[in-house]
Amino acid sequence: MAETDLIKLYSSRILELAADIPRLERLEAPDATVKKRSPLCGSTITVDVKMRDGKVSDYGQDVKACALGQAAASVVGGAIVGCTESQILEARDALRAMLKEDGPTPPAPFDGLEVLRPAAAYKNRHASIMLALDATSEACAKVRESHSA
Repeated sequence: MAETDLIKLYSSRILELAADIPRLERLEAPDATVKKRSPLCGSTITVDVKMRDGKVSDYGQDVKACALGQAAASVVGGAIVGCTESQILEARDALRAMLKEDGPTPPAPFDGLEVLRPAAAYKNRHASIMLALDATSEACAKVRESHSA
């Protein structure tokens, strides 16, 4: 990877998002907590989710990731409250398709993830970018399963 490619990849918008991640406080009594790690780069994220009436009512995250993973967590943290599990799954699947197949941008309120489209060329970064939505999807499933048990 050439240095100019790296500079383009880490655009000022990605760096702004990475520097200002919302909801970095862990929740005291979450309905579910999930920790995910990217095996390639070691990036990790832990998310706490509270859900009420089928929607995320509160969210906290601890992000130890590269700038791309941080930028994704920033967009997710800013958009997540009020979303349903199906919206989160749709965003996760769309982000994966955007990175792997040049698919469409994830739908609102997660359309800010478009900023990460240039990372599609860097497959070793995909797992880090996916961490926030992968962990949140799993947390929502845990909450649903606990309520149906």
